[in-house]
Amino acid sequence: MEATRKKLWTKDFFIVSLINFTITLIFYLLMVTIAAYAVEHFNASTSTAGLVSSIFIIGTLLGRLGTGRIIGDWGSKKTLFCGLLLFMLSTMSYFVAGNLPLLMVNRLIQGIALGIASTATGTIIAQILPPERRGEGIGYYSLSAILATAIGPFIGILLTQLFEDYRMIFAVDSVLAIICFFMYFIVTVPDAPKKATDTAVKAGFKVTNFIEMRAVPIAFVALVIGFAYSGVMSFMTFYAKELHLVSAGSYFFIIYAIVILATRPFTGKLLDTRGANIIIYPCLVLFAIGMYAFSSATTTIAFLIAAACIGVGYGNFNSVAQAIAIKVTPNERLGLATSTYFIFYDLGLGVGPYFLGLFVPSMGYSAIFFAMVFVIFVSIVLYYFLHGKHENLKQAKIL
Repeated sequence: MEATRKKLWTKDFFIVSLINFTITLIFYLLMVTIAAYAVEHFNASTSTAGLVSSIFIIGTLLGRLGTGRIIGDWGSKKTLFCGLLLFMLSTMSYFVAGNLPLLMVNRLIQGIALGIASTATGTIIAQILPPERRGEGIGYYSLSAILATAIGPFIGILLTQLFEDYRMIFAVDSVLAIICFFMYFIVTVPDAPKKATDTAVKAGFKVTNFIEMRAVPIAFVALVIGFAYSGVMSFMTFYAKELHLVSAGSYFFIIYAIVILATRPFTGKLLDTRGANIIIYPCLVLFAIGMYAFSSATTTIAFLIAAACIGVGYGNFNSVAQAIAIKVTPNERLGLATSTYFIFYDLGLGVGPYFLGLFVPSMGYSAIFFAMVFVIFVSIVLYYFLHGKHENLKQAKIL
């Protein structure tokens, strides 16, 4: 009954979402500035600068790899504490990373910390949401990351325009990381009870102890989509400067977030009531259109139209795909499902900047982004075979 429906916006839901927002904001603030920092301060090549940017995501992948199992052993709250502590310390360490190797090591460690912390927050959210409202709830929760993807790059680019010294960026990040760590102590979410069969399942070394196989199909599609989007994150600053659209580049992510904020409440409810296909296919087409507009933009208006299309397409795909990974997984393996999804997704985001950076000198940024349109269309085919047609079969059985 409507009167007995559990609330989505509890105190702990809000606090955990706020923690996720803060760590993601730090991630994106650095993601759009650290490559330029590596070039200006350490004379790094474009490809190496892309690696400095993307090695953070490789660290995130490594952090997630064992976190699903750790959550099963320690519980999600203790795991969150460890992740936030390491994240705070590594964020503060940018001040002492005085050469390129140290910078890359610190990026890797901070990425590991983010992988641990964000997997724990995603698991906590999945645990406290009513099962029948998980699509809607995860949609709202993922808005914390979406807002961070807009505000983080905006602040990062703004700080580079206001201050020549990148240490201001590191100072802002350190303050945010400290605040985020202390927010942990307000969280009162109990760990989910373990099933009696959990210990037997975890005995020995098995792939299923680290990967939730039910989540792999949609996670693989997310890998391809993450790869297609990765260049936008890492090379936005360079591309905007090349087009003489630096101001538009800073507002790109604001428009990106606004359109997601406007559409996310509807897509979450649609997922719960009508299934994923009605959202995923239009979103991927819009993402392709947005990437084409982005690759051919020469004016501020075209740049921001591309931001809107990418926001609706890519932004909504990500939350819906994450919800699919949760929906196809038993409750006792939600931690593994969350980590599995982001392992694949982060792999696409992490490999992309380095791989694409190899082709930038010969092809240029515009051609690289245009090539991603075809990658997105490949992802539509992959989605159909890996999940879409199976969902149609399930709906047919229900009808």
